[in-house]
Amino acid sequence: MENKNVKITNRKILSDNWYLLEEIEFDYLTSKGKWQNQKRESYNRGNGACILLFNKEKQTIILTKQFRMPSYINGNSNGMLLEVCAGLLDGDDPKTCIIKEVEEEVGYKITSPKKVFELYSTPGAVTEKIHYFISLYTPSMKVSEGGGLDSENEDIEVLEIPFKKAIEMVKTGEICDTKTVLLIQYAQLHNLLN
Repeated sequence: MENKNVKITNRKILSDNWYLLEEIEFDYLTSKGKWQNQKRESYNRGNGACILLFNKEKQTIILTKQFRMPSYINGNSNGMLLEVCAGLLDGDDPKTCIIKEVEEEVGYKITSPKKVFELYSTPGAVTEKIHYFISLYTPSMKVSEGGGLDSENEDIEVLEIPFKKAIEMVKTGEICDTKTVLLIQYAQLHNLLN
């Protein structure tokens, strides 16, 4: 679907070192009927998927803890973030991606994650759309310790946290990752652990 009110006039690659950073120049027809020339930078790192793993019987969720440089340079004193399991699609469909990420990062083998929504997290600067999933987990699904892949320089700590404690950690700001907060609140709203 094309927007007749947008005409891209130039695209310039600023960096293609890790992902693609472009400067995009475009003409935009405003709601007042006036054409404006604008420039924006757009960071394309691909799309991703994330998942909240929850256990009703134990009233727990699985989170990861890992170092995130951008958070470190923006006020997160140790750079460590608590997050739901997540990863880039890298050519896979979202469901295949999240099944693979769960096994690599947290060591559980799931088969039937349920997609609950897909969202743009930072649409003013980043193209990424994230596909959000939920899934039950049980101890019998554990196939490894997880921790991520050495080939991807991952150093992930796997945490099993009581759901009520996670809710408090959101309130105190100890959990401050958008996708994680959204999925914890989704679980609350839909009474997933009741």
